[in-house]
Amino acid sequence: MILKSLSLLNYKNFDSKSFNFNTKINCLVGNNGVGKTNILDAIYHLSHGKSYFNPIASQNIKHEEAFFVINGDYQKHDAEEKIVVSLKRGQKKVIKRNNKIYDKFSDHVGFLPLVIISPADRDLIIEGSDRRRKFIDSVISQGDKSYLQLLIKYNKVLAQRNSLLKYFALNNTFNNDTLEIYNLQLTDFGSQIFEKRNQFLDTFTPIFKARYEAISNANESVSLTYKSDLFDTSLNDLLIKNLNKDKALQYTSVGIHKDDLLFNIDSHPIKKFGSQGQQKSFLIALKLAQFDFIKAQSGVTPLLLLDDIFDKLDEQRVSQIIKLVNDENFGQLFISDTHAERTEKAVKQVHQSYEIFNL
Repeated sequence: MILKSLSLLNYKNFDSKSFNFNTKINCLVGNNGVGKTNILDAIYHLSHGKSYFNPIASQNIKHEEAFFVINGDYQKHDAEEKIVVSLKRGQKKVIKRNNKIYDKFSDHVGFLPLVIISPADRDLIIEGSDRRRKFIDSVISQGDKSYLQLLIKYNKVLAQRNSLLKYFALNNTFNNDTLEIYNLQLTDFGSQIFEKRNQFLDTFTPIFKARYEAISNANESVSLTYKSDLFDTSLNDLLIKNLNKDKALQYTSVGIHKDDLLFNIDSHPIKKFGSQGQQKSFLIALKLAQFDFIKAQSGVTPLLLLDDIFDKLDEQRVSQIIKLVNDENFGQLFISDTHAERTEKAVKQVHQSYEIFNL
């Protein structure tokens, strides 16, 4: 799959900008603040229907403008695909494929597989479990439509159960029959999600470990551990057991929406015991494993976006990554950097065609 061209209108700091991309390596270079990361985010937007960096959609519209439009022309499986993402202030975002509007954004997820490696990924280590769950869910959803639908259904029922708990508290009432309906639905959807996450990590973890070893040349062992209460107890039993707590809190305190993914190095949390270099290697291995997994699942080579990695990594790690992307397993690559000479020196190690865009 190739992104042939990109055009932006009123997107973030750009009023109007167009690019025709190289089929292999594309380098976006320039000083901080010129919009290199914004271009990568626009490409991410075309794949995922949302920004990687700013979840508030309207804040991606250029200041004092009324709308933004991102237009991408792709080649996938010898077919031309035109994707347009647009948003007007006060209205819903629109995603079009070949001039046809998607009824549901979820129908677009996974159609244009993409992996981004960014300094913002450090949130996976330092933030709470929500960030790591979203990572698991995003990777699985790109190749499994049924999983995404299960998540949507689970979250809808969860919101309904939480509303009911609030209603009980406000009105000093309780109806177990109504609550039980939501419990059974949550148990049904949640159990399936739990099984799919478990199966995913069985496949994903060995890929991740191999990537870490290749990047770090290190002797330490790393691991991913799926943490969920459902290993020990059914979700329905958990909901019944925690009923009084949920009534007091007025929300559902147990379930697969509380699961976590533990990142360990030599059996200790990498957040506390990993050096900066080890943490960076861990995150890059995680994202390259995501690339491998999605490619194997979808049969499509994802786009790979490397945001500002030269500033954040030492020369040895950059060299390792460059060697990895020289492998024919990789497709089209987008790199942002502040130093044109450094970027060109790095990409010249890769025997592929490249284009440098000075911003």
